[in-house]
Amino acid sequence: MKKVLKVMTVAIMIFSIIGLTGCTKNNKNDKLNIISTNYSGYDFARAITKDNDNVEVKMLLKPGEESHDFEPTPQDIKDIKNSDIFIYVGGDSDDWIEDILDNIDINKTKLIKLMDLVKIAQEEHIEGMEDHEEDEDEEEDEVEYDEHVWTSPINAITITNKLKDEVIKIDTNNKELYEKNTSNYVNELTNIDNEIKEIVKNGKRKEIIFGDRFPLRYFVDEYGLSYYAAFPGCSEQTEASAKTLSFLIDKVKTDNIPVVFHIEFSSGKIAAAIAKETGAKVLEFKTAHNISNEDFDAGVTYVDIMKDNKKVLEEALN
Repeated sequence: MKKVLKVMTVAIMIFSIIGLTGCTKNNKNDKLNIISTNYSGYDFARAITKDNDNVEVKMLLKPGEESHDFEPTPQDIKDIKNSDIFIYVGGDSDDWIEDILDNIDINKTKLIKLMDLVKIAQEEHIEGMEDHEEDEDEEEDEVEYDEHVWTSPINAITITNKLKDEVIKIDTNNKELYEKNTSNYVNELTNIDNEIKEIVKNGKRKEIIFGDRFPLRYFVDEYGLSYYAAFPGCSEQTEASAKTLSFLIDKVKTDNIPVVFHIEFSSGKIAAAIAKETGAKVLEFKTAHNISNEDFDAGVTYVDIMKDNKKVLEEALN
């Protein structure tokens, strides 16, 4: 129902601004305008276009905002229509985009869907997770794909390179700068990938526990880790049943797991409850869908986030 209301709200916005915006970019300035729905796409685009003052990169999410709760404003929709490149994920967190795509002039705005840039995996519902709540109008056999493709640094490399190619198609005059920036950024991503591989290789265990949603399927697949969690990545549930809580507590005790994770912007209550019963340490693992106001102002990057994740992962595996 929540998703249906969001879609209806966006549809109303579209009709209310069509008469004002028309089909042209009336207010477009001379800058190359790139808009991303979430932080990861924003950071990749920012890294590619670094040191070019004639590029403006914007993130629709406000720092500290949960992506699954985002609803665009009429100004957001106008800005998207006036952008040169619009980067979006393509999953449940931005269902609302489907309602505006037909109103975007693809001859003027390049649409880039992150889920189209890498190999995607089906959403998993593993042992111990809360039962999946189907929408009333959702087909039981409908295949759902995990949208959090950026959580793997290897995917981040692929995405960044493909974004760079699209930027160069629009702004060929600055090709050399974009190539250089991308090469530097990919080197950073490669280094962090190698460091994570070493941590996993030398770890005492290959299992992690999340007392939270789990939007890190691509990360664990990349590094050969197993996991247990309270909810799937895009679940709207926040309260775990006694059955799920008991399962995760038993897992931590039986497998001698030293750390229970929660993700950024969550309450951390489930992880804390598990820790209370097991003596495990509670740590935060960041998904990079968004960052705090403080980190945003400080210029924190995706690589910085993965460095933080590397530290807590090492503690969890040893």
